[in-house]
Parts: sequence; structure tokens; C-alpha cells
Amino acid sequence: MNLDKVRSEIPHRLIQIAEAIRDAGGKCYLVGGFVRDAMLDRSSRDFDVEVYDIDQETLLGVLKKFGRPNLVGKAFGVVHLVTHGLELDFSFPRTESKIGEGHRGFLVETHLHLTFKEAARRRDFTVNAMGLSLPDLELSDPYNGKGDLEKKILRHVSSAFAEDSLRILRGVQFASRFALTLAPETAELCRSLSLADLSSERIFEEFKKWLLKPGTPSLGLQAYLEMDLGRFFSEVRPLNGSFENLGKLLDRIAEELPNVADLTSQEVLAFTALLSGAENEKEVNAFLSRITNEVHLLKRIPLLYRFIPSLIDHAEEENFDAEFLRRASVEQNGLYLAYLYLKSTPEIADDLRPGIAESFKTAAEEIGVFTNPPEPWLKGADLLQMGLKPGKRVGEILKAEFELQLQGKIDSREAALEFGKASISNEKL
Repeated sequence: MNLDKVRSEIPHRLIQIAEAIRDAGGKCYLVGGFVRDAMLDRSSRDFDVEVYDIDQETLLGVLKKFGRPNLVGKAFGVVHLVTHGLELDFSFPRTESKIGEGHRGFLVETHLHLTFKEAARRRDFTVNAMGLSLPDLELSDPYNGKGDLEKKILRHVSSAFAEDSLRILRGVQFASRFALTLAPETAELCRSLSLADLSSERIFEEFKKWLLKPGTPSLGLQAYLEMDLGRFFSEVRPLNGSFENLGKLLDRIAEELPNVADLTSQEVLAFTALLSGAENEKEVNAFLSRITNEVHLLKRIPLLYRFIPSLIDHAEEENFDAEFLRRASVEQNGLYLAYLYLKSTPEIADDLRPGIAESFKTAAEEIGVFTNPPEPWLKGADLLQMGLKPGKRVGEILKAEFELQLQGKIDSREAALEFGKASISNEKL
């Protein structure tokens, strides 16, 4: 850990607060993500502080000198402070005991005089159970998280891990994001646990962190398989009989995600990749409906999944004819995500895939359907101006014109207007 870099990243205001807490008889530690990221030489703005040896009233008195503290988690002893543009959370060491189902089924008790080791025992993985004392920046690492990070091992802290089943899925996304492999005893423990008490929202969030945050998703897949999570998500299947192929696809898609402008499209591409080995669209819908109710995803992911076999067939034949591209662009609302999938799929040989993907892109750009789908040249207003009365026939003529446009038999606005006029003339005969 580069202490000079760490010291430069900790706001001076937080150091002042830590000194004031020390002067009041307490001590505090930066915990969790900031310490883990510092060990990995990564920058972080995740400032979570645990405060020891002073009570809540004393802490509030100290914090009032720096801003307006807000007791946001009274039951958990969490105080939120906004000061000089910083958002800081201060909490007290606590123990948690499982007393019911779900993530709310815990008895949480704060203890002012717990040791750091006792408090850290409730954390999920050793890499998240380190603390950095403030203001002197001494490392407390009672469960050898530093050693596990150096060995790239993801290991649970204690048997308390089993009390919150969300930690299983957190293990998947941590393996991906920090290039870690599961300790055998952690994999064994996870195989014995259930996800039945988790809400769909919490499951969805962990899947998104696995697939969308920068990392190596194939390592998350490896952890997923070692935990035997197919027990709960049978629709995540090997691609062409190989989980290695699925991992390659996920990693390549992850490299492309920064080139996708909006989050929704990133989700569509990443989840389509994850489900690319599913046996049919019914499985895709079943998986999605269990983890999300977001309509745009429930619609767009199956659409892209359904298109992939046709895309691969045309790619293998290197036959990207204009009609195929126009129809695909209408269905997919543009072909950019299909292009990124084609660039990434291991279903096409490595030496051929880049060239085929570029041919696909070039062919779609040449006819103007790569970024956006083709628009009908003939409009309803045109037909009304030509004298056709409003009614069902307007829609029929528009549909017929657009079909000919997709086939390439109408290739201009002028030709579309002529088709409209001819159609109306035939109506009058």
C-alpha cells in the first residue's frame, strides 16, 4: 500500500474530524472498500468510518462542529455528515444475530468497546475486513485480508457469513471486479446455502455489478460455478456446450461496454451474453422475470437473443444482404449492439471474427441502418393530402409501402409517393 498516495486521497476535513474524535476519547478507522482499494493501488471515494470507545451523543457533539449530522440509521448507529462537499458515514462497531428470514431478519446491537477484530468478524470476506486507523493510517488486519489480496483469494471471514445469503452473489461480483478466486472452504460453504430469502431487486443488483462493473466476468463465472449457483439459475447454460466459451464472451463484452453510451443498452448486451447459452427464449424470459420487472429489459434482451442465431448464420456465410440488414435494424432499433456481440462471440473463429464484424458494420452503414433503423418514406399525412380518407386503408397502404422499402423495391421518397398515388388510384377504380 502506497501510504503517500493514500494520505493524499483522504480529505483533510476527515483527518480533522478524526483528530477531534481522538481528542474526545474515541478512535476511528476507515473500513471496507477504501482499504481494500488502497491495497490494490486503486483510488476510492468510499469513506466509511467506524468509531470506537465513545457514545453516540459524544460523537454527535464532535460532528456538529463540522456540519449538520443526520442519524440515518438509529437502529444501526449510523450517522451521515455532509461537510465541505464531502459525504461521510460514521458507524459504531456492532454485532449481528440472525433471528428471521430475509436481509432484515437480524438483531443488530452496537457495542462501544468491541475490539476491531470482534467487529470485523461480521464482515463478509477477509479483503473487506481491514481497517485503516485515523489519523495515523495504521493497518488493522485481523483476518489477513492483505495476504489474501496478494494471493488473489476470496475467503469468508467466519461462520457468520452464512447468515446473509446475499454474500454468495457478492462473492461472484467481487471475484470478477478484483480478479480473485474462491478459497475452497468458501466455495464449499456457499454450496450449502440458499438464495431463497433474497428479493429479486437485490439479486438483480449483484448480477449487474458482476456484468457491468469493470473487471473480468469469467472469474465471476468461475466462482458462480464453484458455488453451484446453477441450482437457482438453470437458464445460465454453457455456450455451445462450454462454460469456457461463455466466459470468453462475457470478458469480451465487458471490454466493449465502455463504448456503449447508455446504461440500458449496456444491460441489454451484457445480460444477452450471459443468457446466450439458454435453450430457448422461454428460458430467457423465465430468468429475467425472476430478477427484474424493468419493461425495457424484458423486451429488448429476448429480441437480441432471438436475433443471434440468424446473425451468426449470415456471418458464417459472410452474407449481409441489404434486406436482412434493414429488417434486423427495424427489429433491433439499430445494429450497434448486434455488431458488438458479433465482435465478441467465440462462435466464430478468432482469425475470422474481426473482419466479419467490420464487414457487417460497413454493409449496414452503406445503406444507413447501422445506428438507427430505416424510416418509412411514405407518411399518413401524404396519403391524406392525396385525398385518401382517414381509416384502415391508410395503415394498410403505409405497411405495404414499407414492406417494399425493406425489400429494396422502393428506394426513394419519390418512389414511395408514386406508390401512394397508385394505391389511391386503384381504390377509385
